Amino acid sequence: MNVKEQEFESLVLAYSKDLFRYGYWLSRDREIAEDLVQETFLRAWRAIDSLNDAKAVKSWLFTILRRENARRFEKKSAQAELTSLDDDMLEVFAVVDDKFANADNMTVRAALHHLPEKYAEPLVLQVIGGYSCDEIAEIMQIKTGAVMTRVFRARQKLRKLLEEDGDFQVSI
Repeated sequence: MNVKEQEFESLVLAYSKDLFRYGYWLSRDREIAEDLVQETFLRAWRAIDSLNDAKAVKSWLFTILRRENARRFEKKSAQAELTSLDDDMLEVFAVVDDKFANADNMTVRAALHHLPEKYAEPLVLQVIGGYSCDEIAEIMQIKTGAVMTRVFRARQKLRKLLEEDGDFQVSI
């Protein structure tokens, strides 16, 4: 195995789980998420020489995956829909904010489904993906200020939805 192959294999090992989670969130289907990750790494392998900044590899891979998901809908002429998160991913919200620890995963999942996708996607990328607003802006191809606004509004809307539930009070 040459050096390029070893470096690429380390990328696959380092980012495949995060890419799968994001792909699953986008597609709501494990098999599609696996296909998206596979296609992402195939495209990344073909274009690895065009990567100028090794520090940007994670956001570069997420951008590729996001575009692959969009291509999936272009082929089918369908619209993307908000997707679900599995329980392991939802537990990250409780780690980020103690007040989510009181919410059961089904309640959080239901509340996230009620958020418009333009608000839910940057929030999920921030909380689960661990991305900064600048990185999310690059992935979503929008301005950083727009990301900050969307994340803020997503938190407001999520808090309101969870407070309306009546079982508990959540403050984000």
